[in-house]
Order: sequence, then C-alpha cells, then structure tokens
Amino acid sequence: MNMTLLKALIALVPASRLLSGSAILFSRRRGVSTFLQQLGEGALVVVVLTHVSKAIHLFPWMNWGLEDNPGHYLGLRSAVLGLTSFPIGYLLCALTKRHP
Repeated sequence: MNMTLLKALIALVPASRLLSGSAILFSRRRGVSTFLQQLGEGALVVVVLTHVSKAIHLFPWMNWGLEDNPGHYLGLRSAVLGLTSFPIGYLLCALTKRHP
C-alpha cells in the first residue's frame, strides 16, 4: 500500500470525527464561533482528501507531486484556512460559553 494513502486514511479518521462533532455543535448552538469551527474542520477534511486524491492519482490533470500545481495550492489554502478558523472558533466558543 502507498504510504501517502495510508497516512491520509489514518488522518481522515480524526478529521471526520471532528467534523461530525462540530456539525452537531453547530446544529445545537448556532453562532459565529461554531460556524468558524465547522468551516475550519471542513477545510482540514479537504486537506486530507487532497492527499487521498494525490495518493490514488484521482485527478491526473492536476499534476500531483509537481511544484506549482493546483492541488498543492488547494491543500495549502485549505490548511491555512482550517488551522486559523478552527482554533479561533474554538477560542470564541470557550470565551462566550455561558455557565449556569
């Protein structure tokens, strides 16, 4: 088995669990903080799916593995979006949480 595919499939498990957890949180408590968490997790799942696509050569026209290809920039932008919006949303959620 391809190591890139194995790593991507392993990373898909926690990413999809976090995505489902943030979706449940968003459905119960709608707000900017939960939306940012949902957006960030969705972006991180896109990063993992780009690695899966790269490993199985799903879109050969994207020239996976080469410098300056569309898949590289898709993964990079999704990673930046996910690694900024999810922690900001989590922090906002923690700061605005009402305690009884």
